[in-house]
Amino acid sequence: MKAKEQTEAKRLLCERAYGLFREFRGAYIAEWQRLERCERMYRGDHWHDVPQTDKNEPRPVTPIIQSTVENVKAELMDRLPEAVILPESPADAEVARVIEAIIKQNHDADGYAKEYRKLVHDLLVGGYCVQEVGYDNNLNGGLGGAFIRHVDARSILFDPLATDAQEGRAVFKLSLKTRDYIGSHFPKAAPFLTADALGKPDAMEDGILHADRQDAVLFLEYWWREYDAEQERYSVHMAQIAGNQVLADSRDAKPFGLFEHGLYPFVITPMFMRKGSCLGLGIVDMFETQQKYADKLDQTVLKNALMASHNKLLVTEASGFDTDDLRDWSKEVHSGESLSGVTWFSTPPLPAYIIGYIQSIRESIKQESGANDFSRGMVTGGVTAASAISAMQEMSNKRARMVARMLHESFRDAVRLEIEVEREFNFFTRRVNVTVNGEAKECSFESAMLVRRAAAGNTLLPIEFYISVKAQQETKYSAMSQNELALRMLQSGIMTPAQAVELMVFEGKDQLLKQLKEQSEQAEAHAAQQNFPQQAGQTGRNV
Repeated sequence: MKAKEQTEAKRLLCERAYGLFREFRGAYIAEWQRLERCERMYRGDHWHDVPQTDKNEPRPVTPIIQSTVENVKAELMDRLPEAVILPESPADAEVARVIEAIIKQNHDADGYAKEYRKLVHDLLVGGYCVQEVGYDNNLNGGLGGAFIRHVDARSILFDPLATDAQEGRAVFKLSLKTRDYIGSHFPKAAPFLTADALGKPDAMEDGILHADRQDAVLFLEYWWREYDAEQERYSVHMAQIAGNQVLADSRDAKPFGLFEHGLYPFVITPMFMRKGSCLGLGIVDMFETQQKYADKLDQTVLKNALMASHNKLLVTEASGFDTDDLRDWSKEVHSGESLSGVTWFSTPPLPAYIIGYIQSIRESIKQESGANDFSRGMVTGGVTAASAISAMQEMSNKRARMVARMLHESFRDAVRLEIEVEREFNFFTRRVNVTVNGEAKECSFESAMLVRRAAAGNTLLPIEFYISVKAQQETKYSAMSQNELALRMLQSGIMTPAQAVELMVFEGKDQLLKQLKEQSEQAEAHAAQQNFPQQAGQTGRNV
């Protein structure tokens, strides 16, 4: 393609991207406002939306939703997902163990635990979270590696017409970048940046791009897909655009698609489904009305308390008392004509059921959201057995387990994409440690390990894996319950000590497994030495 034609193609790409972005943005303004409202409710700043008629009126906030979110978040953080890679055939068992170790290495190098904490917050407060899967050449000391990262829900736009993000026409990631950033990262395009395509007044409307943009431009990552009728597959491309200029286009390096898997590199996890949308609703959306009513009732109670603390004195003109004289509490004697014209007026108290109703609203939020006493670790007296505590907690945190299951399912989808990214982009040999029978073994990883040659011909076929997800860290009572079960099976003779230790959850487990293996090998060697003389004597007598 000639330079002029290429420039014209980039101009058309830029126009198409901005046109589609305006359409998406128009549909997302209400969504951005909802996300901002949810964040304010989580922070306890929901009085912001209520006009203040009296500057002295109390505006109490009992952070019941914030407490609820944090308790459910703590439950989910105990279920931080970890991928377990299983082979499709026994011949690929060694490769599966290496891939599992590679995935763990990637997540440790990129800090997935921090990303997971952000994902949980977005899911509970905003109603959905977004994970991005890609390849970072700077991970693992410059050897590169795939990653799974959190994407702020307020900085990504999916097709508003699609109920499945993978079926959408495009995906936009947006942010604000300074012109210095554009100049250092894209020096060839920086001199040609024009005024922002949306204009400052438009950006002030949506609430997400409200920052002062005098020295910043709107930076877009425009992801779109194209269908190849001959190959019967989609290819996904990405362009970076700012200031009416295409800064980078993935088709220049990879014209047949940025990823061979042909999917958008984003995984969405909705909490409560929304019909006709790929997004979701969260805890704040479900319980913000109860929170507002509870705080409004608190305001009523406080107003009543303030009024009751300032009793009024009613004085008629016929009483003969001077009101300013009566207001002076330092005097011991006041003169007037008649006490019948002086009356104290006190504010009547509110009905007692008001306080109980406020408490019932808050308890309802905790119970219905899954942040009840048992799930928060508060158990009644007399319950001490680990199995009983675990059973009650399992019964009480059904909602938290449901959310954890959704996060684990999305994590599994992201790990599947992560394996495909490693298969496509890994170029350097990496070393990982694999634990086999409690003993660490160093192995090498190369992308060539993920393909095999077909039985007939020279065709290379990808090796596929089964992916399951487990929690990295079991809760204290779940671990105690599992250890009790393993101990009972050991005492009944169903299992060997090594098998029981394998099922238990405790610190130093790998070291103990290694010691048990060494003891078993020593016992077998000692038994073999004792049996050898007997076998030799028997052989001599036979001769």
